[in-house]
Amino acid sequence: MASTPAHDEPRDEPRDEPHDAATRRPPTDAEARALASGLRLRILRMCLDVPQTNARLAERLGMAPATVLHHVRTLVDTGFLEALPAERGPRGSRPRPYRATGKSWWIDGSGGDNALVQSFVDGVTRSPARDFPMARLGLRLTPDQQAELAERLHALAEEYRVHARDPRGEPWSFFYALHPDPDRD
Repeated sequence: MASTPAHDEPRDEPRDEPHDAATRRPPTDAEARALASGLRLRILRMCLDVPQTNARLAERLGMAPATVLHHVRTLVDTGFLEALPAERGPRGSRPRPYRATGKSWWIDGSGGDNALVQSFVDGVTRSPARDFPMARLGLRLTPDQQAELAERLHALAEEYRVHARDPRGEPWSFFYALHPDPDRD
């Protein structure tokens, strides 16, 4: 598969300007449906820094290209993926690479959907590394303390999101959830 060097290298610029947690918004119905799939979330992660063609995504996912294309088109139609100019491929083919837009960061994921959690569990389960930092902490917080903690966690994630991407860096995922503990009174 031929590609231009610009598509092969991870991009090193942040996707957009930093915002605070208040700028996140609820998804539209179409956006919510698009993000309700762990497979689509996985496709977004795969296209985050290095654009991927449909054929490459299908190969990496071990799925039929037509099935993957359905999911890719859903993500393009809702603005979560962008289609880049077609490349020159074998035998005159014109494969089109896709890159994540970063739009999902601005969608409020608090709609009660479990796709984010399922995607996290899938990523941890498939990760070759077994020694990575993880913790769970039970807290008692006032509403103001809970809001402050959520804001600080978001600010920390935002700080790292806008860092320039170092091509020598290794890909990592970051997941956090602040939720009421159903097992404590």
